[in-house]
Amino acid sequence: MPMLEVEAINSFYGDSHVLFDISLHVEEHEVVALLGRNGAGKTTTLKTIAGILAPRSGSIRFDGTPIHGLTSHAIARRGLQLVPEERRIFITLTVEENLRLATLRSPKMRPIEEIFAIFPRLAERRRATGGTLSGGEQQMLAIARALIRSPQLMLLDEPFEGLAPVIVEELVTLCDRLAEAGATIVIVEQDVRAALLLARRVYVLNNGHVVFEGTRDDLLADPEIASRYLGIGAETGTALEL
Repeated sequence: MPMLEVEAINSFYGDSHVLFDISLHVEEHEVVALLGRNGAGKTTTLKTIAGILAPRSGSIRFDGTPIHGLTSHAIARRGLQLVPEERRIFITLTVEENLRLATLRSPKMRPIEEIFAIFPRLAERRRATGGTLSGGEQQMLAIARALIRSPQLMLLDEPFEGLAPVIVEELVTLCDRLAEAGATIVIVEQDVRAALLLARRVYVLNNGHVVFEGTRDDLLADPEIASRYLGIGAETGTALEL
């Protein structure tokens, strides 16, 4: 049984229909990427799964249990953590205080020193306030804040947005280590190459519809999909390369 099963969900912003019969699944210990151009519906899909936006129809099952009628905080307590694009760390609190705050009312938590072992740079900056961190350090803190709650599934929304390439490579390596350790991750990312370094299976969205589902190798071998829906290789017609 998949850890996450999304079946034919339809979501709206007011009267605007933005997701159309979206279906996807995520197996335990799997990394799945949701790709597509800006406005394709990727972030809306994550928000719907996390309970921030309620679908008007369709179903979402997490670990075999329906969650599409639950509030976002109830879903989070069940072990599904969204790391939002905005990061939303507390800039006046220290790194350690941000992490300890994340453990409040958490049914299961990792020791903070275990988190610092995974994120040595955060260990070095543990007494620094969030507002003094670099963009990459803030993203590390956002991921660490979710990880300390021992989630079964993490949803990462644009984790590499606006970061220098060297920092992106560092974060890709970090996320890859988490995946190798057994983490289950859904990643939304405009940096297709970075996302495909992590994910083994891919969904491509376009205007709120799933237009491609397959393995990373399937996508890498299909220049038409990459060109039409991701804007990659449009001029040369060549396949994606990692």
